Amino acid sequence: MSNAKAEPLNDQGPKIEDILQQMERILVSNEFHSPDRGRKFFQFVVTETLEGRSQFLKAFTIANEIFGRQSSFDAQNDPVVRIEAGRIRRALERYYLVAGQSDAIVITIPKGGYVPHFEITQGACLGEQPPHDVGGTDLLPPGDGRLYRRRWIAGLAIGMLVAVSAACMYVGAAAGTFKWHRSVADLQSTGASEPIVIVGIFQSDDPDGRTSDIAQALRDEVIGQLATFNDIVVVADPSRADYTNGVSYSLQGSVRRNGDNLRSILRLVRRSDAAVVWANNYDADLRVRSILQIQADIGQEIAVAIAQPYGAVFTSTSDDPTRSVAAGISQCTSAYYSYRRAMDLQSHTAARECLEHATLLSPQNATPWALLSLVYIDAMRFRYKLGTAADADMMKFAADAAKRATSIAPDDPRTLEASMLVSFFNNDIEAALKAGASAYARNSNDAEVAGEYGLRLAMSGKWQSGCELISRALNKGAGPKGYYEVGMALCAFMRGDLQAAELWSRMCDLEYNPMHRLVLLSILGAQGKNLEGKQQRDWLNANAPEMMKNVHREVALRLHRAEDQERFLNGLRGLGIPVESASAATPG
Repeated sequence: MSNAKAEPLNDQGPKIEDILQQMERILVSNEFHSPDRGRKFFQFVVTETLEGRSQFLKAFTIANEIFGRQSSFDAQNDPVVRIEAGRIRRALERYYLVAGQSDAIVITIPKGGYVPHFEITQGACLGEQPPHDVGGTDLLPPGDGRLYRRRWIAGLAIGMLVAVSAACMYVGAAAGTFKWHRSVADLQSTGASEPIVIVGIFQSDDPDGRTSDIAQALRDEVIGQLATFNDIVVVADPSRADYTNGVSYSLQGSVRRNGDNLRSILRLVRRSDAAVVWANNYDADLRVRSILQIQADIGQEIAVAIAQPYGAVFTSTSDDPTRSVAAGISQCTSAYYSYRRAMDLQSHTAARECLEHATLLSPQNATPWALLSLVYIDAMRFRYKLGTAADADMMKFAADAAKRATSIAPDDPRTLEASMLVSFFNNDIEAALKAGASAYARNSNDAEVAGEYGLRLAMSGKWQSGCELISRALNKGAGPKGYYEVGMALCAFMRGDLQAAELWSRMCDLEYNPMHRLVLLSILGAQGKNLEGKQQRDWLNANAPEMMKNVHREVALRLHRAEDQERFLNGLRGLGIPVESASAATPG
């Protein structure tokens, strides 16, 4: 690549009009996952740089222009600009991974500032930009595109470190973005009941040397990554950790160095009984990766392992022997994720009742409303597994709960996830994908958000980008057992790889959901495996007869495009199962 920073632009770099066209190409792409203010941020820094004002692109200027902050704005105590810049960097990474693999111009915002850089890819012809499907690309790029993608990933990895100020602040979830609590009294006044993670000072083997600096930087990275999860409160100042309301944890760490080998040791301790609920070591070779890249990778792994919906915080909270019997939001959140792991009627009922009670106790907290919406949706979409009764009001209840959550915290990832699923199952695909894109942009580390958004993308016909996110969620261990495996089975099925589809389908824990068996049944029918298909058909007729009578409706409820529905239904027809055509199926 030839690097051409657009201040000043030179003969070797891209022309201003080409950069503006590339900026517009990114902004209109559905694969650029950024909310409206993020898009305004991106457009502002690009245009200001092109107009020769890059020296004024400071946090204060951007906060005033984009976020409406006043002259009293303090970048050290209000990290809104740094957080949004990190999100835009991730959104640009995704865009160039999916839709922009063959683009002639690459726009990045390097770590450490807000001035964009503009690069021309080797061999690119600016007069022949590739056509884009701004709604999402479903075809694999040619070989050169894959090579470029690998180069892009390698080149961008160094710039993925997201710095978040950690001095004397409490970080947690709030309506719209993050809560930055500057004092214990401030935190207490909010009535926060989310699990609290206190990040201690990371120790090193040379307190005054290089390793100590690495340990401190790693701690800052972990704080920044944890802060993207709105279901927990992160305390960044251990000296102020006398706040004891709710369930709290202490994250302890140390860094050791032996030549070019670096080891980071982390453990999460539940403060109520000093139980170590999670621990891990991370080894790295400084000759292979830079310190910045190592810190970014480890920080993300730690945050996902601890704070994602199925992470250590929520699995251990439900097992805390000292927790209060009262139905607090923290307990109900854990009950929800316990239900999602068990996926049975008893745990579903317990989670629903707990969340209904929590909405009465804390009606201005968005979390129980959003989770309650998801529970109501599950009563409909998983009813053949859960054994819940067919109830036409469930979707109305789900929509009402999601609407209530939205009125409180419209930009919260869990609220957006609930809105996405309500819209999807009400057949409003455009609204569903818009909500999903916003949720993913808010926190791409949240494997449940990424996985659910991936499923909605895939089942609305954007198979390539959707299956990519499903695969990531699966690799992070998100979701109930077999849930994302069935998504991968559908991905393989729709691209015509029936052998891979069957393998994925048989990994789905077929006892988990009769719909999983229906997917396998269609795959077997497409392969002409009549004997094995008959076995699955007999099981479904015996154990889910109502579903078998309404196959066309259940398929249309999940697969949006008529051609995808027909492919699925043709697999069933191959086994002699009488089903209506996709055009006769009415989603509801």
